[in-house]
Amino acid sequence: MGLAIRVSAVGARSNCRRIGDVPATHCAKHRDRGAGTDPHVAGWCEDIAVLSPDDLRYFLAVAKTGRLVSAARELAVDHTTIGRRITALEKSLGQRLFDRGSKGWELTESGALLLEPAESVEAALIAAQDVIGSRGAELRGRVRVSSVDGFGAWCLAPALGKLRTAHPHLTIEVAANTAHLPLTVRDFDVAITMEEPSVTARVTKRWLTDYVMRMYATQEYLDRSPPVEVLEDLAEHTLIWWTDHRIDLETLAKVRETLGDNIQIQSTTVSFILEAAAGGAGIAVLPQFIAAHRPSLVHVLPEIEFRGNYWLVIPRELARLARIGAVVQVIDEIVDERRDEIAGAPR
Repeated sequence: MGLAIRVSAVGARSNCRRIGDVPATHCAKHRDRGAGTDPHVAGWCEDIAVLSPDDLRYFLAVAKTGRLVSAARELAVDHTTIGRRITALEKSLGQRLFDRGSKGWELTESGALLLEPAESVEAALIAAQDVIGSRGAELRGRVRVSSVDGFGAWCLAPALGKLRTAHPHLTIEVAANTAHLPLTVRDFDVAITMEEPSVTARVTKRWLTDYVMRMYATQEYLDRSPPVEVLEDLAEHTLIWWTDHRIDLETLAKVRETLGDNIQIQSTTVSFILEAAAGGAGIAVLPQFIAAHRPSLVHVLPEIEFRGNYWLVIPRELARLARIGAVVQVIDEIVDERRDEIAGAPR
């Protein structure tokens, strides 16, 4: 099954109903004419779907939110308008793009095939608008940053004042992610992740920095607890760490293996782990650049460390945008200024 489409600035017209196993440029009406006389290449076949950017904008909003009302809110239109446009789009393509159910609108196989090219078109349009709109003007617009919560809260957030001073008309949205990338490139403009993305033509990626994690506790907790001189002594202590579903990365799995089964306090956020340790609840493994700012925390077995990596990821279509470059510059400056704190010797 294939989709025969062309993107136009005008709108959608007649369609190729089903392509089957023939190339996507051949409609059923002309499939027997052969590649040498392909009317779609020649440009005179009226039975190929021509989509407008608005078609794809409505499609992407529903694909992202899963509900017409949410998509309508995002696009500032009536939900009945979106419903009509999606129905017209499906009729134009001759393919059902969504399954409607009690849990919302879910992409069909055909819808999933359209998702990636639709995202690419949207990103290209955004890039074009950004390039034209920013010539000789201050940077404007929105940059969505998806970051692991530790780096986002303790490295990026303190630097946003500097970014705002340099670019007061930029809007920055920061969302915490897990170790993994968001599901699609539509969900972020810049991502900082603990996991190296798989090879893909849709994003650019580069290593940002390594980071080090160590064990910490308050002196008060250590004074009232059995001594900790070797790893085996941890069995006598309350340990604080992430919940099990956060340990599918090699670095985090090594921490879990080292701590053993005696992890009595678990959380999905580094801020909770930090506060629990600072409150004297037990021994926690924390990124050094986070624990270094809590004077009440002291090293436990400082010779033991766990190292991981942060990766910077940008959708390829957005990589050259000036507003993206401004945010990336701030991130690079943060890493350069705090590299010893992030990845250096015990502090």
